[in-house]
Amino acid sequence: MHELAIAESIMDIALKAKVDKHLDSIRAVGVRIGVMTDIVPEALEFGFDIIVKDTALDGCCLKIERIPVRGTCRSCRKFIEVEDFVFICPHCASRDLEITQGQELDIAFIEIDDDEDTPVRGMDSNGEENTG
Repeated sequence: MHELAIAESIMDIALKAKVDKHLDSIRAVGVRIGVMTDIVPEALEFGFDIIVKDTALDGCCLKIERIPVRGTCRSCRKFIEVEDFVFICPHCASRDLEITQGQELDIAFIEIDDDEDTPVRGMDSNGEENTG
């Protein structure tokens, strides 16, 4: 179950941000998961809930956003959204697709209590703020 290892990495990044940013508490961690990953969101959420017990993140929840598979057809140059894992352009029936989205695993935000500053957003996999 690799979801537990991923949950542990997410917890480590959140704990690092808590220390580095001097946050009193973290309410939630938001992650973006592409549908082409073999990550089971429910298993990731379950694992996260278990490993944050009795830590500085006890009570923190994981908010998961699923990212659909999208891309561009190299033949007709049109934007496509892949449905049901059928990798055929709906416009020209080509199989020559450039997939641009759907393989992500990103921490999108860290949500803190209302009495603190605004959420820490755009964290990369090392817990550093991503400026774009």
